[in-house]
Amino acid sequence: MTTAELKTEVVDGVGVLSFNRPHRHNAINDALFEDMCTVLRSYLHDPTVRCVLLRGEGPSFCSGRDTAELGQRANGEDDFTFVREHQRIRLEVLESPTPVVAAVQGAAIGGGFEIALSADIRILAENAVLGLPEVGLGLIPDTGGTQLLPALVGPSRAKYLVLSGARIGARTAYQWGLAEEIVPVDELQDRAMEFSRQIAAQPKLAMSIAKLLVNQASAGAIRNGIGQELIAQTALFTSEEYLDIKRNAPQQREEN
Repeated sequence: MTTAELKTEVVDGVGVLSFNRPHRHNAINDALFEDMCTVLRSYLHDPTVRCVLLRGEGPSFCSGRDTAELGQRANGEDDFTFVREHQRIRLEVLESPTPVVAAVQGAAIGGGFEIALSADIRILAENAVLGLPEVGLGLIPDTGGTQLLPALVGPSRAKYLVLSGARIGARTAYQWGLAEEIVPVDELQDRAMEFSRQIAAQPKLAMSIAKLLVNQASAGAIRNGIGQELIAQTALFTSEEYLDIKRNAPQQREEN
């Protein structure tokens, strides 16, 4: 399935999913989210897809939720249901035996950063910038950011990113353990595809079991923590702090 805002193809056992909203730094609106979920689920359940590659067209990987739809809920959906649906696809990626690789250039902010965090392997371009701005909006990361980060970088560095909203570059991300490789910008897509093909060529059963075994070290705690994110974020969407920020600075926000 390929749409105007999502490019897809399967090459040598690699299911490639490319966000294609470069004019918005691949910010995710509701339509793109639905298409992404459809394609990801089809890849994760397709026995011929042995690795998934997540990437973005243009200057950025994904800048998070599109601010044009910030706070909007389609079809009268409540905050709890909205956040839970976004968490559901993240958990499916984490728990699938199919390996997932993220090729990250430019901005990976908020929910875009969390998409990259849910991948098994992250390859960064030298210009990658990662950050979680949600606390500054009166919210929290709600699709695994508070849980996946400590597993990768430890609690102190996770708090540094989550509490301050600070952004870090590719070199720092690599030094902290958030990336497995850094490559020049113009080499990112070729290198990510080369690595994904290498993964896809591995014996599928052994590879799938190996991923699940490695995940066992933290899977239960992460799933439980993401459930806590859901409860906390639902409450924060009705808090006076968030509502004041939403009223007073509608054009300056970046969403998760």
